[in-house]
Amino acid sequence: MRKMIWLTGLSGSGKSTIAEALKQQIENSYILDGDTLRKGINSDLQFSEEDRLEVGRRIGEIGKILLDANLNVIVASISPYRSTRDKVRSLIGDSYMEVYVQCSLEVCEKRDPKGLYKQARAGLVKHFTGIDSPYEVPVHPEVIVETDKWSVDECVSKIMQYQSACVTLPLF
Repeated sequence: MRKMIWLTGLSGSGKSTIAEALKQQIENSYILDGDTLRKGINSDLQFSEEDRLEVGRRIGEIGKILLDANLNVIVASISPYRSTRDKVRSLIGDSYMEVYVQCSLEVCEKRDPKGLYKQARAGLVKHFTGIDSPYEVPVHPEVIVETDKWSVDECVSKIMQYQSACVTLPLF
């Protein structure tokens, strides 16, 4: 059975970095990165709650198509609302695996690879998750990785250990 690994967490928490590392270990996998999709299929959407819900819906639908094409899907998306993640879980079923990429806001702001926290604090970016827009922490994710405490390799190892226990992902 193919899997959709949905990495959710604040901007700068390490979702994209972990996704890239996972891709190296999971055969027939494809990454759907929220930042990349915002430049393409989601370029018509902003950061309102309604638009963020639509972003999640689109990623879920694209992911389902990729799963149906026999690919493993790794999603790296803030996806701040539980309702979005729950809808995707319902759409994908047993193939869905939620990973909470936990990292303190303080550390995310220090990392700030795109300078977005700085812009949000200056009032230049509105509806920024963690600053003036909420992030709803997952209630029952399959895996939690603490990127402000663990290395990328440790995070990937924890995810892969969970997967090995499930025996559902073909590995290199």
